[in-house]
Amino acid sequence: MRTKNFILIICLGALLFIPFLGSVHLFDWDEINFAESAREMLLTHKYSFLQINFQPFTEKPPLFMWVQALSMSVFGVNEFAARLPNAIVGIITLLVIFNIGTRLKDEKFGWIWVLCYIGSFLPHFYFKTGLIDPLFNLFIFLGVYQFVLLTNPEDFKPTKGITKAVFAGIFIGLAILTKGPVALLVVLFCLIFYWADFGFKAVLSFRYLVVFLISAFIVSTAWFGLDTIRHGSGFLVGFFERQVALFNTPDAGHGGPFYYHFVVLFFGCFPASIFMLSALRKEKTETYQVRNMKKWMVILLFTILLIFTIVKTKIIHYSSLAYFPITFLASYAIYKIIWVSKAKPGTIIVALLFLVGSLLSIALASIPYIARHINWIEPYIGDEFGREALKAHVNWTGWESLVGMGYFILFATGIVLYARKNTRLAGVISIFVAGVIGLQLTLYIFTAKIEAYSQKAAIDFFIARQHEDCYVAVWGYKSYAQLYYTQKQPPTDSTIINDGDMIFRKHIPKPVYLVAKVSDRDAIYEFTHNQGFHMVQSENGFVFLKKEAGK
Repeated sequence: MRTKNFILIICLGALLFIPFLGSVHLFDWDEINFAESAREMLLTHKYSFLQINFQPFTEKPPLFMWVQALSMSVFGVNEFAARLPNAIVGIITLLVIFNIGTRLKDEKFGWIWVLCYIGSFLPHFYFKTGLIDPLFNLFIFLGVYQFVLLTNPEDFKPTKGITKAVFAGIFIGLAILTKGPVALLVVLFCLIFYWADFGFKAVLSFRYLVVFLISAFIVSTAWFGLDTIRHGSGFLVGFFERQVALFNTPDAGHGGPFYYHFVVLFFGCFPASIFMLSALRKEKTETYQVRNMKKWMVILLFTILLIFTIVKTKIIHYSSLAYFPITFLASYAIYKIIWVSKAKPGTIIVALLFLVGSLLSIALASIPYIARHINWIEPYIGDEFGREALKAHVNWTGWESLVGMGYFILFATGIVLYARKNTRLAGVISIFVAGVIGLQLTLYIFTAKIEAYSQKAAIDFFIARQHEDCYVAVWGYKSYAQLYYTQKQPPTDSTIINDGDMIFRKHIPKPVYLVAKVSDRDAIYEFTHNQGFHMVQSENGFVFLKKEAGK
């Protein structure tokens, strides 16, 4: 029976996560960042040496880029290949949470957890991206789960405990190789908070912790140590400095208030974030294993919010590890109210579900209407780049509003069914299926249109330069798109690494193109006035300048 469920989950995950992966360009700059590093691996065959623009790249370890490079070697250097690894990670994630949920309770709990994950907006969405976080989060969660098992009062032999500690170390070591030591920081904080919850009494054999740390060290140093031996301490120093900078300062303008991630998770994990609220109170009627898992998930959620509230750089996916505890706690609450207590759903929970769902429906239904009357909001946009970008020619028919209307009908029907005693399961399914369908349609219909406003003019310009022997650089903003979408080749002249350096050179051997945002227009004209540049194009908030060969 479990095999049939696994096959069904694999088919469901493939159906939800794989289609249309290549239908829109990679988004600058995180998606393109990782894909560009993988592309340069394939070009240079330097798989142990991370590069961006064929220069050392010290911001991330290599594991995810290795996976992307493998995908690109099979499917080519394209958007589909860059995003496929996360679709596969998504399928594995669904299998993992179904298996854990089934072991804790039964198959009904496993399926509810799967439904909560795929039916909540951001948890579903991230498996259709080329971001590093889904793989990183899966490894951390698997590592944390080994500690859940280690702190259960099971009569396993000491060797089994050692095995779990080894696996915990392996998973966290792989997480470190994916994104960095914050993985170990999360686990250690969770252990401290778990220990504190028991009044600092012994809750875990010290030898298991030692085995865990040794295993994590061995796995993570398999690359970090080898790279240091082969290339010196440059990566470690640069990587450490980057982590400190992210912790202390808002990176590239990515700042935000202290409650940033609370808001992101509340709305981004809807509707699971609402159901989760019912699970936060303590329960004494459950088995120890279930209560222990719940305790670990609450601690994990608290740890994530604490760490990334302190961190100055605020980016949506920084708190994405929280998707695991939020969807677990939501599943716990749903399972209990449908199959255990069969109590009437709380009025506040139902009201919040309806309120937030209605707001999302209104937003989805309103976007196409507002887009067709963009002149209404243009006077309120203070940024010149934003005003120009919204002038992009995007074909909004008005029928796109049906996505929001359809979502409202389906989720509102689900709330009505959930409020009734005999139809609660049907209500829950309807609420989360509304999220699945709504997200799929939103991505399919809206994403390309949103890209047309944000980056398409620049991406199209870069693609047009692929077969032109030229230099291409950006000015005034951070981007990796000029590297990936021009398909930049390794430089034949070792003195020419950064195409932007050609701005200052005389008698250049081939043309130089410079791309900037219109808000920097005056500054860039002044900067390039005596450099031989002239404007060749201005479109949707971007200005494109050219310096002819020989000047």
